[in-house]
Parts: sequence; structure tokens; C-alpha cells
Amino acid sequence: MKLDELKLQLKNYFSNLHWKAFLKENTTTFLKWILFSCIVGVIVGIVGALFHHCINIVTDLRHTYPWLLYCLPVAGLLIVLSYRGTLMADDKGTEFVIASVRDAKPLRIRMAPLIFLGTVLTHLTGGSAGREGAALQLGGSISNWIGHWIHLDKTDERIITMAGMAAGFSALFGTPLTSAIFAMELVSVGVMYYAAIVPCILSALIAEFIASYFNVEPTVFLILEIPAITPLNLGRIILLGVLCALVAMLFCYVMHLAPKFYDRITKNPYWKVVIGGVLVVVLMLIFGSSYEGTGMDVIVQAINGDARPEAFLIKIVLTALTLAAGFKGGEIIPSFFVGATFGCVVGGLLGLPPSFAAAAGMVSVFCGVTNCPLTSIFLSYELLGGDGVILFALSIAVSYMLSGYSSLYHSQKIMYSKTKMEYINKDTE
Repeated sequence: MKLDELKLQLKNYFSNLHWKAFLKENTTTFLKWILFSCIVGVIVGIVGALFHHCINIVTDLRHTYPWLLYCLPVAGLLIVLSYRGTLMADDKGTEFVIASVRDAKPLRIRMAPLIFLGTVLTHLTGGSAGREGAALQLGGSISNWIGHWIHLDKTDERIITMAGMAAGFSALFGTPLTSAIFAMELVSVGVMYYAAIVPCILSALIAEFIASYFNVEPTVFLILEIPAITPLNLGRIILLGVLCALVAMLFCYVMHLAPKFYDRITKNPYWKVVIGGVLVVVLMLIFGSSYEGTGMDVIVQAINGDARPEAFLIKIVLTALTLAAGFKGGEIIPSFFVGATFGCVVGGLLGLPPSFAAAAGMVSVFCGVTNCPLTSIFLSYELLGGDGVILFALSIAVSYMLSGYSSLYHSQKIMYSKTKMEYINKDTE
């Protein structure tokens, strides 16, 4: 009798699950995102690889012909003309991509060639900017256009845009796991868009594979020494995280102050980019060519234990002046530069190995300016290896908590408090 009752209960249980409808809906969705992720990963991976090699070519040209620095104001005029001539004068770059994901706003496909050309021109002539902002905009605009072309609904367009962002970032850095998490974590702090986890991870993996096929090597840094886990060292790392939070807040403040500085001088975008170009050229001549472009050589040097005390401040100012004037590029590699050079110098004063402190500073300042702690932890693993990841995580966590509600991106929303378990839905500062 008990066996018959059990059989009856099992039969009723499975009949109530509506397996056919469940399997049909989920299988269709799964196969859809497998297909679309492959398309996005391949296309964005190819474009990302081309962009990477173009940046390397123009960087080599700038090193070969240092006089190209004097062409920075002319390059700025070309960038402004290209954006205004294509009716993209109101383009806010990565801000638009974030808003597209959060509010389902459409992105225009012409953003892709414009940011490609603008970033290449900026790097050719020595502007102090990164490249990852271009990667997010390239991937986001291309994938958003694909979603619109295949008539995805608004919800799915948001997901495919995140997949494109992950693919673009992964193609340039060779960090697929970081890229996938970054795309899901960046838009709304405290909320992860888990519906996008399959397309983000798959598109990032495919884009990284495609980029590596075209000889794009992943970004990796070698740390010379990892400190032992002792109470004293944990205290030192916590203090480093506190200081990195302050630097991150300073970076965000200066980045948002620079446009106001230019607006006080002129509202005309042509004069603004010319004045900004001249100002950056003069400062480059004073402080040296190490602040041109991404400054990746300086980051490597800092992680090898050598950095100038003033380098992080100069990079903050030059990056803010470059991007606020109208030149194109990104803020994330400059944040690496700022964090690595600051960490290298301060780490030695705190009694931490300078190489380790530079690496910790790099990922901690990145966390402070983006409000993405999980991304930063995965970044420390993929860029720096797994040996010191728990120590990096501690510095990252402190920087996240104490950096307040500052952000490089005004479009980013703080959905949950950093100190309390409460919903706040606050704009970033």
C-alpha cells in the first residue's frame, strides 16, 4: 500500500512540473544565446584584434617619430569634426553603453568606427588615454546593432549588449572571466544581471580565442614577491586599501572637474579640443613621454618595484585633460597606471614588497573608480596569478567600501548601500 501511494505521489509530482513547456522554453532560450554569443564573440573578437594591432602600430609610430606629439591638437580637431559630421556630437561614450543596458536605450552603429578612429588618432599623437573604453563601446554598439537587426526585444537587446561589452574587453585584455563579470556588474552596483551569464561568458571566451588567433597576447603581470599572511601584513594591506580608496575618489573628482575647467574657458568644442591638445603637449614636454598613451611600460616598471612618487598625480591630471577636451580612449588603463605607481611608492613606506603593493594598488584603484569588487578580484587572478589573490581581495574590498559613491561613470547606479543591507538607488558622484 505504501509503495502504491509513493508511485501515485511521484506521478502527481512530475505531472505538475509541466516538463514539456519547461524544456521547450529553456531549450529555445539556451540555443538562442549559444548562437548569438558565437556571432557576437566572432565579430567583436575580429574587430577587437584589429583595434589592438592598430593601437600597437600607431604607438610604435609615435615612439619612432616623437614629433607626432605636436599633432595632438590637429588630431583633436579631426575627432571633433568626425563626431559632429556624423551627428554624434552628443556622444558620451561608455556612459551611453551603460545607459543602453540599464534603460534599454538604442546604440548607433556608427559609434563603433568613430571610437575606433578617435582612439587610434589619440594614441598616434600621444594623448593620455586608455583603450578599454573603446573596447566597451565597440563591443556594445556592434552587439546592440546585431540585436536590433535580428529583432530582439528590449530585454534581450540589453543582454546582447552586455555580451558585446564582455567580448570587446576580453579581446583586448585576454581576460574572459573578468570581462564577463565586468559586463554584468558595471551597470548597477549591487545588482548582477545573471540572465546574461551564459552569453557574457561564452562571447568573452570566443572573442579571446579569436583575438589570440590573430596574435593578440593576453595581458599578464609578474609579481616579484608575495608577502606572508601575518597580522602585521594584513594591517598593512588594509591601510593600503584605505589609501587606494582615497586615490580612486581623487581620480573620479578630477575626471569630473576637468570638463567644467574647459567650459569656463570656452563652450566651443573646436577651441576646447585645440586648447586641451596644446595644454597636454606642453605638460608632456615638461613631465616626459612616459605619460603618453596607456603608459603600459610604466605599469610594468612599477610592478617590477620602481615608480616615481609624483607619477600617479601627473597621470590623473593628464588623463582628465585629454579626455575632457574631446579626445577618445578609456580611463581603466590609466587607473591601472595610477594604482600601480601609487601602490609601488606607498607600499614600500608601509613595509610591503613594492611589486606586490603596485599590483594591489592597481586592482584596488580600479575597484574604487568602477565600484566592481567581484570584477576586480577576478582581474587580480587573471592578470596577476592566483598566488596572492586572497590578499588582493582584502585590499579590493576595503577600497570598494571606503571609496564612497564616486565613479568614473555618471550613468552607473548604486542600487544597494556599501555599508548597510539596504536599497538606496543612488546616482554616482
